[in-house]
Amino acid sequence: MPIITISRQMGSLGDEVASALSSKLGWELITRDLLMGKFFPDLQEDQQARLLESAKFYLSEYKDGKSFKEVLSESLHAMAENTPAILMGFGSQLLFSDYDSAIHVRIVASDETRLARIEKQFQLPESAARELLASTDRKHKRFVSHVFSVDSTDFSLYHLILNTDYMSVDECVAAILATFHEHELRVRIKTETKKEGSVNHQTSLPVFKNPSEAEFAKILDMYHIDWKYEPKTFPVEWDSEGNVTLAFSPDFYLPRFDTYLELTTMNQKYVTKKNRKLKKVKELYPGTSIKIVYKKDFLELAERLKAFSFPDVPPKDPENRDGE
Repeated sequence: MPIITISRQMGSLGDEVASALSSKLGWELITRDLLMGKFFPDLQEDQQARLLESAKFYLSEYKDGKSFKEVLSESLHAMAENTPAILMGFGSQLLFSDYDSAIHVRIVASDETRLARIEKQFQLPESAARELLASTDRKHKRFVSHVFSVDSTDFSLYHLILNTDYMSVDECVAAILATFHEHELRVRIKTETKKEGSVNHQTSLPVFKNPSEAEFAKILDMYHIDWKYEPKTFPVEWDSEGNVTLAFSPDFYLPRFDTYLELTTMNQKYVTKKNRKLKKVKELYPGTSIKIVYKKDFLELAERLKAFSFPDVPPKDPENRDGE
């Protein structure tokens, strides 16, 4: 199940973002206070006090030879097998650092912005607010450093870092949702390729092999149709030793239609070869929808797809590269 972890600075609106995201998705929001009662129901008062006082106590034994950190990690991963959740704080981005279906978000803001928010929220004079901010930052950083031996401010730990100096809570939620949906698609394709025996061929940046593909991508963009470029390679023939001798990598995948498209020229030699590959893919990978698109059909196909795109959003001007 998908997991979204939220790391935040005090005064950055991270709590508000996490709460709004939880409401938007309908997922449970798990905070440090909630997880104590949820995963450590028999925790003694002195143990709870020590957990609040010392980050190192998370590494001490809880029961059955396992530390608090180990029990917490196992409990959260068991929960993630059955239900999606938003985890806020307690180093959750590190507990799920190797979890494919998790995205990690950090909410930040400048010291000046956070200081102003803390003064207003707690009705504190500037000196007291500044002291509270510095103390909280030290505690957060020390906790992650002691328990996980990493720096919580290291940007490489996160998929997304959002600065609320410039973004509202709603804008942050929208950015997280967009990242989550794109990541979910990438993970789904990766999982499918593993199950069906095809090859995960997703890349960070599409590099088109010819002008026709770039032209078609512009048409899809113009009508706000999401696409992936060559995300999968389907092996279709093998030699006697099991080596792949023939494979098929469709040019585009349209997630909304769960359909692969292969562009081709009018040269009959290439059309025949691609049709043979396409037939083999359909035989070897049942349920896979693949279509061959001729260049003359580009605009006709785009017009058909346009009916399923976003009618309230005008088509983009493909010649307007500055977005004006």
